[in-house]
Amino acid sequence: MPVATMPPHRHAPRQPSVRPVGVRRVVHRLITLVAAVAVGAGMLAAPAHAAPSVDEIDAMIDKQWEKLEPTIEDYNKINAQLKVNMKKSAELEKKMAPLELESSLAMNRVGDIAAHYYIEGPSHDLGALLVSTKPGTLAEQLVMLDRLAADQHKQIAGVLAIRDKYLRQKRKLDALIAAEKEQRAELAAKKKAINAEIKRLTAMLPVTSVRVEGCPNIDGVVSSAARIAIKTACAQVGKWYEWGATGPNTFDCSGLTQYAYKAAGIYLTHFTGAQWNEGRPVSRADARPGDLVFFYSDLHHMGLYLGNGLMVHAPRTGKQIQVTKISYMPVAGFRRVT
Repeated sequence: MPVATMPPHRHAPRQPSVRPVGVRRVVHRLITLVAAVAVGAGMLAAPAHAAPSVDEIDAMIDKQWEKLEPTIEDYNKINAQLKVNMKKSAELEKKMAPLELESSLAMNRVGDIAAHYYIEGPSHDLGALLVSTKPGTLAEQLVMLDRLAADQHKQIAGVLAIRDKYLRQKRKLDALIAAEKEQRAELAAKKKAINAEIKRLTAMLPVTSVRVEGCPNIDGVVSSAARIAIKTACAQVGKWYEWGATGPNTFDCSGLTQYAYKAAGIYLTHFTGAQWNEGRPVSRADARPGDLVFFYSDLHHMGLYLGNGLMVHAPRTGKQIQVTKISYMPVAGFRRVT
């Protein structure tokens, strides 16, 4: 009976003897490798840069504005020059139009004379003149024709000289206009790029920050309604006070605050006393941006508080909506409507 045998590859391999020194070397190498990997991992896992603070973002926005304002002024300058030169070019074109017509008419007259003598020939005129009782008439007629042609050519030459003068001026203007248009396009592209960077930086600001032209930078505006009201009120800076007006072009004091909070979906009565009662009392120490601030014991004036002792308000007839300190009038109190 045949005996089963284990295939050659199944035989247990002979274990080579390992000396203690070799083991130590292997272990040392493994430790070195692990340490190197750990160091590399530490380098890869280096902490990322912290997000910029509000002040740092404001500083970056200010730097962009320093670039934007001169660019805007350069754009305005080129645009103004371009308008002037385009107007001059249009005026020259208007002057050239009648000259072109006049030269064409003069050329037509010369052409008619030439065609007449080409078609009918001089023989008919010559025959008529030969039977004339006046000797020398033919010669006189020919001289007159020569003078007439010369006079027509002189007129044409004069007209064309003036036209060409205007044309040279227009070509210079057109070259200048083309250069100015190119420069304006470059400045417009630069403006767009800077504005995009300002927009990007502004988007990095916390949600509680309000940045709007006409008002100072405001941070820590907790209520979304207050943020909308502040932005809306600040956007009216520069518009005129008008008694009884609630916008959108003119406002009185309670009309401005009513308009600002209406944009945020909060409806206030157009009357300082009513708005005082529609809000809840807030101490001066706890007042925050977006609160209503009232003045005098009879509450006959009010504004929208911006924080840091400032407000935006519609002062009085003859003045524009402005940002000013609340300390220039006696404060009666604060009210919060959000």
